[in-house]
Amino acid sequence: MIDEALDALRDGKFILLYDFDDREGETDFAIRSDVVTPRHIFQMRKDGGGLICTAVHPVAAIRLGLPFASDALRAVAVAEREGDIPYDRKNHSSFSLWVNHRNTFTGITDRDRALTVNAIAEQVKNALNGGCVNFHEVFRTPGHMALLRAAEGLLDQRKGQTELSIAMAEMAGITPAVTICEMLDDESGNALTKSDAIRYAQKHGLEFIEGTEVMERWNEQKNPH
Repeated sequence: MIDEALDALRDGKFILLYDFDDREGETDFAIRSDVVTPRHIFQMRKDGGGLICTAVHPVAAIRLGLPFASDALRAVAVAEREGDIPYDRKNHSSFSLWVNHRNTFTGITDRDRALTVNAIAEQVKNALNGGCVNFHEVFRTPGHMALLRAAEGLLDQRKGQTELSIAMAEMAGITPAVTICEMLDDESGNALTKSDAIRYAQKHGLEFIEGTEVMERWNEQKNPH
C-alpha cells in the first residue's frame, strides 16, 4: 500500500492519509501542492469539509522565515500552553501563518486558494534548492491558506498529519509541500470514520494509507538492514 500511495502522490493524485487510532483518528485528503487546481480545492471543501492547509518542510520554513503561530502569538499572551493540545501534549501545534497570494482578490475562492498553494510550493522548492526566495513579496497575511510548519525531526519528533505528509513527500522525491484537508462526516460533523474513509477511497479510486504504514517505511529507510 505504501508504494502505491507514494506513486499516487508523485502522479499528482489525491491520497487519503489516516494518522493513528490513538492520536486524532482522522483521515485527510493529501495532494502535492505544486499540482493543485481549483477543482482539487473544490473536492476538498465539498467532500472533506475540514480546514484546507498546506504543510511545508521544516528546512524550507526556516529559510522562508515562517514562525510557529504559537511563538508569534506569545507576545500577546494568547499562545497555547504546554499540554493544551489533547492529542499531542508533547509538542505545540504546527500552525504558522495564514496567507493569500498578492494576486488574489478575496483569497477564499477555489481559484485564489489554488494560486496561493501553487506559489507556496514554488517558494518551498526555491528555498530548498538555493534559489531566490521572496516569500513576503509574494504573499500577504492574514489570508485564507493556513501554513503548517513540520517539526524539524519530522516523524522522529512529531507524528501529526503535517509530518506524515511531508515525510511521504520526501520519500516520494517531490517538492515537500503538501496540501491537506480533514474529512468530516456530513451527519455528525465529527471526523469521518476510518471505515467510511476507506469506502470513499474505494469508490473514487484513491489510495488509503495509514500512519503506521508510513512510519514503518520511514524507519526502514533510516535503519536499512
